Amino acid sequence: MNGGPSRDHEWLRAAIELSRSSPASTTAYAVGAIVVGADGRELSRGYSRESDPADHAEECALAKLTGVELTGATLYSSLEPCTVRRSRPRTCTELILAAGIRRVVFALHEPPLFADCQGAEILREHNVEVVELADLADLVREINAPVLGG
Repeated sequence: MNGGPSRDHEWLRAAIELSRSSPASTTAYAVGAIVVGADGRELSRGYSRESDPADHAEECALAKLTGVELTGATLYSSLEPCTVRRSRPRTCTELILAAGIRRVVFALHEPPLFADCQGAEILREHNVEVVELADLADLVREINAPVLGG
């Protein structure tokens, strides 16, 4: 199993640190995402605007895993996966569900700045285990200060 409180914190801190790789923006969040397999090894990672201005972190990480069995995997994302998207046909929550991931760990609920995000609720409704590590949320807020006005 890849979970456990200390491992969850380690992986989520790594995803938060990865979010610093996101090209600067005042109109979009900087997010990092890491997919960890059931064996506890990293499978892939992605960050906002990684190769295109419309890229979301979870989308980038999942795109690198075509054909990989992910039912035992955990997705670590610095920010709650999106449920509203204008730039692409599928939201990150939809992509996570389609990939078969059954566990998601994040630090900060998406602030209602751009959209009314309900990623955590929708994932739970689909029997995905959702873990929020709110003690790491201030790091995400700090990285996203240009967007959040802080």
